[in-house]
Amino acid sequence: MKYFTIEELTRTNTGLDNKPNDEQQANLIFLADNLLDKARELYGKPIRVTSGFRSLAVNKKVGGVITSQHTKGEAVDLVCEDNAKLFEIFKKLKFDQLIWEKGTDKQPAWIHVSLKRQGINRGQILRIK
Repeated sequence: MKYFTIEELTRTNTGLDNKPNDEQQANLIFLADNLLDKARELYGKPIRVTSGFRSLAVNKKVGGVITSQHTKGEAVDLVCEDNAKLFEIFKKLKFDQLIWEKGTDKQPAWIHVSLKRQGINRGQILRIK
């Protein structure tokens, strides 16, 4: 993990416990090493994690779906100076799911991206308005 830390990938302002177990932490490290750090290298500027790992309690409090990959340590929501450019960078990398979240036709408000350590990564690209 070159550009990201477990602390920033598990940060929450809910006041609830948000400590990943060993498997969830291994998934976060895999996600950072194999996707996030690569995207950061290609983008060349800081990328901020707005939501990473979520315990089941945190996920429920923030309104996440019960099947959220955030609860497995496989997904993050990100923002940067140019979310659209970062989205295009992620499209060139191996990922499970890439979502253009809200925003406009020119810029997503944020990007959701996931990567599975085990199983098949779908390469699914979605847009949520």
